[in-house]
Amino acid sequence: MHDLKSVLSEAAGDGIISIDQAEKLAPYLTERGVRADDVRSAHHEDVLGEVVDTETPRFVRGFHDILITIGVIVALVGIWGIASIIPVFVAIIILAEILVRRERLALPAVALTAAWTVAIAAAEVSYYPDGLKNLSDMMQILVVMVPFPVLLAVFYWRYRIPLSLAATLGSALAVCTVLILSLLSKLTGSSNFILEHSLISSLLFLIAALSLFAVAMRFDLKDPLRETRNSDVAFWLHLSTAPALLYAIVSVIFTMQSGSATFTLASTHTSDAFIVIAVVLVLMLVGLVIDRRAFVTAGLVSLGVALARLFKESGANPGGYVFVILFIVGLVVLVIGVGWPFFRRAVLAPLPDAMRAKLPPVRWAEDKQPAVEL
Repeated sequence: MHDLKSVLSEAAGDGIISIDQAEKLAPYLTERGVRADDVRSAHHEDVLGEVVDTETPRFVRGFHDILITIGVIVALVGIWGIASIIPVFVAIIILAEILVRRERLALPAVALTAAWTVAIAAAEVSYYPDGLKNLSDMMQILVVMVPFPVLLAVFYWRYRIPLSLAATLGSALAVCTVLILSLLSKLTGSSNFILEHSLISSLLFLIAALSLFAVAMRFDLKDPLRETRNSDVAFWLHLSTAPALLYAIVSVIFTMQSGSATFTLASTHTSDAFIVIAVVLVLMLVGLVIDRRAFVTAGLVSLGVALARLFKESGANPGGYVFVILFIVGLVVLVIGVGWPFFRRAVLAPLPDAMRAKLPPVRWAEDKQPAVEL
């Protein structure tokens, strides 16, 4: 059980209610029969029934949202085609004021955030072409990247869209990483620091990926029941964190082994394929622990390439093993997807109670959802 006051304090901290409202609500609810300890714990998971999905997208609430989103995308593409990029920015702001600020439509908010990001990139291509000619120069890359966190932060400040906050944090971390690479490039006098110092670069990318993972987990741990804006921000952060972690880890391992950070079907050895498979499995285990399926989907392409390398090494016919690989990858997805709550229960069982208390529970609902008649 959680204390009622602590729950109200968390709600105030998340901006759902004000601090004054939280202080007034506690005695109000207590006087009307809500006990101070009558808030269900995040790990009250022993009720039998149907599994409750804790990663249900909050941005799809009906076909109305989908229809509006289609209109938003088509309209913005049309404006871009008949005018310059500036009217696109204006249109995004007008649409966001109506659809996000007033109507509170979630899916159009996601589409407008994506459109805002694309518009920033398009504006840089249109108005700063010289900054894109020499991307081997860290300072040039830095100049190109700085507008993203700044303008995305302004967009989040105005509209409070979880995706815009996640994009702000991710792009800010990317800017910090490039800034460090730029400083190292100046200190060493290297014209292409990433290629000439591949191990240091790979380690820096790994640190950046781990930092992004830590930020995502900070939001996740604030909301283990996945009921507030924090969970939505964490959802978007994990979508970028999972592949970043996978390729950063693989890059460090391969650079330490052979000096090459790449993993392809043509250039890898059989042992490299097993390393990739092992890393993918470890990240899948992490995904089970923290209840994030992004860590499963992030490694599917790498898993397929690793399996292809093993089949190629065995002398199998490419025309045949391609379909075998598709079958294996699809089977892995189906098994993990269908058995997700059961695998999570098995993975969480040996963990200390203190750790499990901070993680999303394996939730079960007593009443099943009504079946859809076909």
